[in-house]
Amino acid sequence: MNRTKRKIFEISMNLFATKGYDATSIEEITSVVGVAKGTLYYHFSSKEEIFNFLIEEGMKLLQNSMTIKVQNCHTLIEKLKAILLIQIKVMVKYQDFMTIVLSDSLGKDSRNLTCRKYIFEYIDMLKSIIIESIENGEATSGIADKKSAETLACGLFGITYSILLYKIKSGQDLDIKTLYKEYENIIFSQYNIK
Repeated sequence: MNRTKRKIFEISMNLFATKGYDATSIEEITSVVGVAKGTLYYHFSSKEEIFNFLIEEGMKLLQNSMTIKVQNCHTLIEKLKAILLIQIKVMVKYQDFMTIVLSDSLGKDSRNLTCRKYIFEYIDMLKSIIIESIENGEATSGIADKKSAETLACGLFGITYSILLYKIKSGQDLDIKTLYKEYENIIFSQYNIK
């Protein structure tokens, strides 16, 4: 991605997260980026295309980060801890992106459906990792079947939303290690995972 496209991408992400998609205009994006409309349209055909590109790229980053981290794990508990850490890191580093995905996942228009589609794909990916671990005998306790795997996958993703709310409510920067330890204790005691 060239510098201009990246700048359009980053500015749009910030504006969508702080003002909302509907309240952000193409004119505002071009003004803040400092480019003409023609330059923006050279890279993106519409505001909707910017939004879709942003969601797709961000979710790919999350999925790829998680896949790479989990590949080096040998037990379910190691995988769950890796997933938890990746989600916390993504939330802290890419708060604007996660704000957009989570806030635009409700409703019935095409943006809402797009966000939900990617969220459900991600949850299904987590569920598959958990089920594969169960089938490989990597789960020691607390998770015995596919239904509990789906519940855990949804719960793991739900943590992402709770971290965002916590960060917004507290108004402070979050320490990844401290946050990880707190959530690790909550998750693994809740599911009795050892």
